[in-house]
Amino acid sequence: MRPEAEAVLIAAGTAAATGLVGLAGVVAIGRRSPRVAALIAPLVPVLAVGAALIVSGRSMFLAEQDLTLLAWIVVSALPFAVLFGVVAARRMDEQTRVAAAAAAELQASQEVERRRREMVTWVSHDLRTPLAGMRAMTEALEDGVAPDPQRYLRQLHSEVDRLSRMVDDLLALSRLQSGALELRLEEIDVRDVLSDTLASAEPLARAEQVELVGDAPAGLRVRADGRELGRALTNLLTNAVRHTPTNGQVSATAEATGDAVTIRVEDECGGIDEADFARVFEPGWRGSAARTPGEGSGLGLAVVQEVVSAHDGEVTVRNTDRGCAFAIRLPRA
Repeated sequence: MRPEAEAVLIAAGTAAATGLVGLAGVVAIGRRSPRVAALIAPLVPVLAVGAALIVSGRSMFLAEQDLTLLAWIVVSALPFAVLFGVVAARRMDEQTRVAAAAAAELQASQEVERRRREMVTWVSHDLRTPLAGMRAMTEALEDGVAPDPQRYLRQLHSEVDRLSRMVDDLLALSRLQSGALELRLEEIDVRDVLSDTLASAEPLARAEQVELVGDAPAGLRVRADGRELGRALTNLLTNAVRHTPTNGQVSATAEATGDAVTIRVEDECGGIDEADFARVFEPGWRGSAARTPGEGSGLGLAVVQEVVSAHDGEVTVRNTDRGCAFAIRLPRA
């Protein structure tokens, strides 16, 4: 065999062996860190070609200076391979971030769709039941067979009010979740908002025979939309009154806690099952176990959370000795 052909075979064998070893190393590293594998992968062909050139050069008995030149050619190619590896690693990082963001967005949209379907199911049921009752009562009134027409009229009025509240909560929740609600922020006194909310909830408390108490020190100011904050507090108080037994008590207080204002609403509902804490603020949740499902649509607490989140605050709940306590924490103005 001619020396040139023998050198080519040796070079090809060396390049193949070096490339296979390098490829195996890249694959092994890629299982643990794809980014590192992308970084070093471009070095493999450079090292394989370099090894082939040097081995074939020695087999052809090249002069020492020629071998040194080949080595320098290989070394000078290494920085370009490293640069290419860095670019590939960054592109991989970017693709990974984009894929993770897309997966998170897909999961979030699927969760929103799941909750929307659940809410539509709950609301459809809640609308169908009172409407069926209202239809039966109106037919009885029309036919003149209602034993107590005044009681039927009062019941119709009560059902209309309940449906109106449900529609209001639905519209509020829709605007809040879609970001369509524009808050009119201004500095307001928490004591004023709390006083107005207590006054509006007093008729319901009297009807349910529940004592409603509360107060707040003057000077506690937050930057908020008074109407929406009042909506959140009204939902909390209404929810507390409806779940507190006859002759029970519901209290609403506020205090400064560092650089925030905390508004607490405590009831005597008997507490919430610990398994339900993660679902308290989900649309449609009405409670289970100790906290008996009520007449509401299950949207009130979801509205509370959305309103508080829109004000850069947080709302939490915990059990107490006789019931549970909801706490709204807002940044202090």
